[in-house]
Amino acid sequence: MNAQRAQEISESPVIANVMYNGEKVYIQHVDADKGTARIYPLDDPQREQDVPLSNLMEH
Repeated sequence: MNAQRAQEISESPVIANVMYNGEKVYIQHVDADKGTARIYPLDDPQREQDVPLSNLMEH
């Protein structure tokens, strides 16, 4: 996923269908300079992590 699209999703009030390693996730923050996003699984908000944008897939 590119940084611009990830940023649009993170700022949208609608939860997009974004997957990371087969799990639906919520994008909290995007760091375009590092090429990463702060995410958490929709079913486990306590499991926050920073992941490469290239590993996020929108369905």
